[in-house]
Amino acid sequence: MAGQVRIPATYMRGGTSKGVFFRLEDLPEAARVPGPARDKLFQRVIGSPDPYGAQIDGMGGATSSTSKCVIVSPSSQPDHDVDYLYGQVSIDTDFVDWSGNCGNLSTGAGAFAIHAGYVDANRAENGMCTVRIWQANINKTIIAHVPVANGEVQETGDFELDGVTFPAAEIVLEFIDPADDGDEGGSMFPTGNLVDELDVPEEIVPGGKLKATMITAGIPTIFVQAADIGFTGTELRETINSNPDTLRRFETLRTIGALKMGLIKSPEEAAKRQHTPKIAFVAPPTDYPSSSGKIVKGEDIDLLVRALSMGKLHHAMMGTASVAIATAAAVPGTLVNQAAGGGEHQAVRFGHPSGTLRVGAEAKLVDGQWTVTKAIMSRSARILMEGHVRVPEGSF
Repeated sequence: MAGQVRIPATYMRGGTSKGVFFRLEDLPEAARVPGPARDKLFQRVIGSPDPYGAQIDGMGGATSSTSKCVIVSPSSQPDHDVDYLYGQVSIDTDFVDWSGNCGNLSTGAGAFAIHAGYVDANRAENGMCTVRIWQANINKTIIAHVPVANGEVQETGDFELDGVTFPAAEIVLEFIDPADDGDEGGSMFPTGNLVDELDVPEEIVPGGKLKATMITAGIPTIFVQAADIGFTGTELRETINSNPDTLRRFETLRTIGALKMGLIKSPEEAAKRQHTPKIAFVAPPTDYPSSSGKIVKGEDIDLLVRALSMGKLHHAMMGTASVAIATAAAVPGTLVNQAAGGGEHQAVRFGHPSGTLRVGAEAKLVDGQWTVTKAIMSRSARILMEGHVRVPEGSF
């Protein structure tokens, strides 16, 4: 009878996500290169595809935030320490999406680079080790400022992140030139407009016209106004995720936006590009109860944002979508900027289902086009378990 293959792995929380981290050289040879073997391995590790939607026979947690795998290796790029490759594993379908980054697990990638021995913690200055990460999914640079103590990553601390139960040590991330402006350059607003008017079905908006800001900073994201689609911006997960019809309409809207952004050529392609683009809705600030029961005060935030990931409302906010929020808020005239009251914003604090998050971006107008040089946010990361994962022989 076939046995099981043991593969060195580390289970980590990064921000408000969790994933299984691998060193490239520890993977079975067939999975060290992109292709079906790698996809099948990651699916079996996570427990997908699972028609029950529970991922019981794997490491996944049956949410988009916990159905993730990461590969880290010595960097192939000059002036970088490691390459970081991220796979979003679909829960119930036979698919691994490599089209974008996970901002939350970028935090884990910085810490894991030290844990894995790729970066020497002793090179730290003033208790902080700077790790230069090449994000291989989207070919961008991320700089992680990882606290260290006694030659190791400092994981415990008093930094609190809404959506994470316990405090930990703060890791500051810098997303350098986060806009995806194409191989030949161009605007981080792929249509050239700060606000577009989409043609949508009457069931989404009476009259069939919907305003949207579409941006490619951090991760391709479609922003619409909550009020335009019948929401307040204070919704929690259960309100959205318990309604299949609502989720279907959001997916329809996401597909329309993806076509407009040029990310897909036909509606059918959206099913194979679940990770990107994201769809989010924004509103001006107001008081609301977070998922923990804590009241978020409107006076303490600049705007409200809710975003969907892999077809469901996210329990907090994706890190990459936070970059998109920060960037769009910094550009006067976008729907995100309007929700934040207009004007200039180098940083905003937004309300999400689990609480609040402060993010910043440096955006400027160059030759008539908006560009962003850097986005900054704070997260935390912690090893939850390390050792080996096991998958049945012949499963990849």
